[in-house]
Amino acid sequence: MPRVAIVFHTVTGHTAQTARAIGEGVADAGAEPVLLAIHGRDIVEGRYDNPAVLSAVDGASAVVFGAPTFMGGPSAQFKAFADASSDRWERQLWRNKLAAGFTTGTAPNGDQAGTLQYFVVLAAQHGMLWVSIDKPCGVDPGAPNTFGVQLGFAAAVGSAGVAQADLRTARYLGARVGQLVASGAGRTI
Repeated sequence: MPRVAIVFHTVTGHTAQTARAIGEGVADAGAEPVLLAIHGRDIVEGRYDNPAVLSAVDGASAVVFGAPTFMGGPSAQFKAFADASSDRWERQLWRNKLAAGFTTGTAPNGDQAGTLQYFVVLAAQHGMLWVSIDKPCGVDPGAPNTFGVQLGFAAAVGSAGVAQADLRTARYLGARVGQLVASGAGRTI
């Protein structure tokens, strides 16, 4: 069964809530989700150091990157993880893996696009293939992608957490990645 690594950093739990929904979608599609949380304790003198997480990403067929948006980009903890992936870049270990991304913020447009664009560039640096959300923003409030973001998953969250409609979108993105991985997309190139 193909594995999808969902590697994320969370502060308030909202990004973790989204990661779990993406994992459910991956599982629904017949792939194995592997949730990999980035913890501050894994950052030593500014450098991310958790070989087990990096190895789990190495062994996955696809990777979904996630972080809250802070000041228009991913959290510093996620950035430390991304910087630590540079040795994988040198050896092209993530080349042709599928990649997608998700982020949460406190405002409907809290510059979450900056975080998603960062994830796209990170994936491009590694030679990965980006998976977007292929659902337009519809009139139906129950349909996926209520924010109309095509690049990946983005949501504004409040004290109650991620809205159910947004969690459906996250689950949809996970299912899309899982279906593509299960069909053999990515590594065959």
